[in-house]
Amino acid sequence: MADKQVVRKQPNALQRFYRETVGELRKVSWPTRREAANLTIIVLIVIFAMTVILGSLDILFSWLLSLVLGV
Repeated sequence: MADKQVVRKQPNALQRFYRETVGELRKVSWPTRREAANLTIIVLIVIFAMTVILGSLDILFSWLLSLVLGV
């Protein structure tokens, strides 16, 4: 008899992507609620500081440019 090959149905790409994504998310080390809150506070402080710095530089350079151009 001829050897018959067993043909398995391969999952489509979307199913495989979903299954692999769920598998990877289970490996993630999630932060605790307290760690997430602390990191959020740090991010907000850095954003505020950068806003102040960049805003100040913008005002300074605008003032200098107006002096140079004599406007």
